[in-house]
Amino acid sequence: MKINPMHSLNAYQKSQQPNQKQQPASKPSDALEISSEAKQMAKSAAFQQERSERVQELKQQVDNGSYQVNAQETARKMYEFWNG
Repeated sequence: MKINPMHSLNAYQKSQQPNQKQQPASKPSDALEISSEAKQMAKSAAFQQERSERVQELKQQVDNGSYQVNAQETARKMYEFWNG
């Protein structure tokens, strides 16, 4: 009688294959990561747009002569800046 050592290994592999098929194949999920630099750029772009609009608004008020300076608010902000 000839003993084939690979025969026992082959039987083991066959018994393991059905278990592997029973497990559902997990689908890879898509993921998106936005770097902190990109987030800062997005905030910066929105801020620049708002600031540009505000500057245009102020320019129009100055040109029309309707711009009024609030002296108390200006003094308060200067005080906060220097004593901050």
